[in-house]
Amino acid sequence: MKIVQDKINFEKSDPNDISKPWDSNNQAWWDWYVGLADNKNSKCKIIKSKPLPNVKIPSDDEIVSELAETYTLKNDQIIFFRKNGFIKLKKVFTPGTVLKLRAELINLLKKEFNVDPDKGANDRFLSLEMIWLENKLLRSYVLSPRLGQISADLLGVSKIRLYHDNVLAKQSGCGRTPWHYDDHHFPLDTNDVVTAWIPAQPTPLEMGPLSFAYPLDVHKLVNAIKFEKKGSSYDRGVAEVFSKNRVSVNETPFELGEVSFHHNLNFHTASRNGTSRSRIALANTYYRDGARVINSPTMVSGDWQKFMPNVKPGDIAASPLNPICWPVDDN
Repeated sequence: MKIVQDKINFEKSDPNDISKPWDSNNQAWWDWYVGLADNKNSKCKIIKSKPLPNVKIPSDDEIVSELAETYTLKNDQIIFFRKNGFIKLKKVFTPGTVLKLRAELINLLKKEFNVDPDKGANDRFLSLEMIWLENKLLRSYVLSPRLGQISADLLGVSKIRLYHDNVLAKQSGCGRTPWHYDDHHFPLDTNDVVTAWIPAQPTPLEMGPLSFAYPLDVHKLVNAIKFEKKGSSYDRGVAEVFSKNRVSVNETPFELGEVSFHHNLNFHTASRNGTSRSRIALANTYYRDGARVINSPTMVSGDWQKFMPNVKPGDIAASPLNPICWPVDDN
């Protein structure tokens, strides 16, 4: 299967009109979306990545058991998240569990795109979603009670559902991810939404880890900036406002096993991948049970009906593809 980049023609339409639903697939959405980033100053030499750590890989049963265990959050960590809209937590997974995840995701990407994402500077952002439906082991990563519990505790809600999973592979040489917040993308009527971003390798600064603007309410500074469906004016506009207002940005490496959680109103970005290895991550989004789909999803919401089939605008967001991830049903 060849990689075919869908061409979305916006030339004859209003550059500010994003009201129409997205009418292509998830990969085409990402091809469009990363094209909105300002990359004029992001080119740099590709550096050779260090070898991945040589650690013992646990069995599938050991991984399932690990992912079912709870993770103790301190009260100051919860306070930090609610104030700033993100938190990075170390040792959420053991190193072997992370490297097993990477191997599984590499296999899926090879099968889907007929390329080895770690070979060559391919300069593309590859994406897969809904992987938990067909892979038993990856299901345990996506529906992990540990991730569900952390998400529920951070948001302060009693019950958490899955919106969808997303495999995000920023290949060697691939440019920036534009400044954004996820409220644009999730057509839900609640702000009790959090995404667990799980890098599947150590992620140094040169690889382009997620960077988070904080505190949480800095999104109000850029409410007046018009989102346009072509060009990089929105990305540049957000960056300029943040710079002018001296907004704090957390841009730090990720250790193996470290996972970040960000709120749907948190503005974040990621730099170019300037290493020889793909920056692969699994991003799982969870939301408060009882939320509804907004009345007017837009093209920025992407292929949302794939993630909650037979759910209509205004309905409670609770299809069979949005299972409860916390608390665990022991029956």
